[in-house]
Amino acid sequence: MNQEKETIGFIGLGVMGESMARNLIANGYSVCVFTRTKEKAKELIAEGAIWAENPKEMAANTEIIITMVGYPQDVENVYFGDEGIFAGIKTGSIVIDMTTSTPSLAKKIYKEGKKRGVSALDAPVSGGDIGAKRGTLSIMVGGDQQTFQDCKPVLSTLGENIVYQGPEGSGQHTKMCNQIAIASNMVGVTEAFVYAKHAGLDPETVLKSISNGAAGSWSMSNLIPRVIKRDYSPGFFIKHFIKDMGIALEEAEKMSLRLPGLELAKRLYDSLAEQGEENSGTQALMKYWDLPMEDGGIKER
Repeated sequence: MNQEKETIGFIGLGVMGESMARNLIANGYSVCVFTRTKEKAKELIAEGAIWAENPKEMAANTEIIITMVGYPQDVENVYFGDEGIFAGIKTGSIVIDMTTSTPSLAKKIYKEGKKRGVSALDAPVSGGDIGAKRGTLSIMVGGDQQTFQDCKPVLSTLGENIVYQGPEGSGQHTKMCNQIAIASNMVGVTEAFVYAKHAGLDPETVLKSISNGAAGSWSMSNLIPRVIKRDYSPGFFIKHFIKDMGIALEEAEKMSLRLPGLELAKRLYDSLAEQGEENSGTQALMKYWDLPMEDGGIKER
């Protein structure tokens, strides 16, 4: 398949999806887009994207479809709804779900695709809004290895660290590993800077010292500078992170695993969401220490 001549469908133009679709356009692909609110597609349409009225229409007019939506139920609707992808898809097409979703749903999409002569990859990403804009996302891929190889040029437009993980569902399982690591790390980096503040240290100076040593991490280097500026805008929504942690805990339970670090992180983020912070970025965990005692936080001095 000469993918440079294919029209790529892209569904979901949120914080990351819009930038991902824009990168495809910038790299010479013809891109057909759909999102629930057409207004969100206005800039991309001005840049050359084609609008589809629904996923069914898109599927009938494209051969590669990428989905990047919010929740597993959104994925389910986009693929299996009356006006969903599978209602209009052509034999020989490829679907790539880049949403962080459940491994079981990834397998369901794969099996339904097989029935219709359609190939499917689950390819969730990491790297937030920064990685989406720069085209430097980490992409974790599950599905047939040949399909992965066929889609490598498209995926390379969106990310740099693109790794085939194994059969269907493996990409989603790998993303759960990613989110588990981030969850406990976010607790650690925010606690470190709460400590720095209460010790009377300058946070920017502390960041210079510890971000390049053993304590360094992507979250510290990319999110703590936002915290210092009191910028809690979403590179990744708290509500979506809570969703991901819930999926990971459900999968862990199926494997009879206890993940106390993940359980703690989810409780902290749940507290923030209950205080109306669900649409803030994950770095807003720093605000947990401003919550009243009854919500688990501590008052500022």
